[in-house]
Amino acid sequence: MRQAEGENEVNNELANRMSLFYAEATPMLKTLSDATTKFVSENKNLPIENTTDCLSTMASVCRVMLETPEYRSRFTNEETVSFCLRVMVGVIILYDHVHPVGAFAKTSKIDMKGCIKVLKDQPPNSVEGLLNALRYTTKHLNDETTSKQIKSMLQ
Repeated sequence: MRQAEGENEVNNELANRMSLFYAEATPMLKTLSDATTKFVSENKNLPIENTTDCLSTMASVCRVMLETPEYRSRFTNEETVSFCLRVMVGVIILYDHVHPVGAFAKTSKIDMKGCIKVLKDQPPNSVEGLLNALRYTTKHLNDETTSKQIKSMLQ
């Protein structure tokens, strides 16, 4: 017996419910993370520090631009602040996925306390998604090597 055309289609409501279980929360970040991890694993001749140092430097530059009033006052568009915050969080998550011990360890080259403080100094409704990204898309936040202070800052 032949199926009627459209019988195998999934309606929007069912598709939305299914996506909660199958879809990535942040597909672009997942793709970047997978690509960066693949790059590091396929290029054993390059020290991993080349990649992680670049990521930690980018996070540091964003943090300093946002926390230093002299630099921040140069931003004429509020969207620039939002962009810097997103870049900072994105490179922290990438670093955390690529670095063997992650971004939250004491040996990390990222000032996590400073970055979280910069996020918390913003209007809460504008950064809740970024804080949630650090809470739920990083690999090493719940490791034993993560300080209690950092964990409590992200509670």
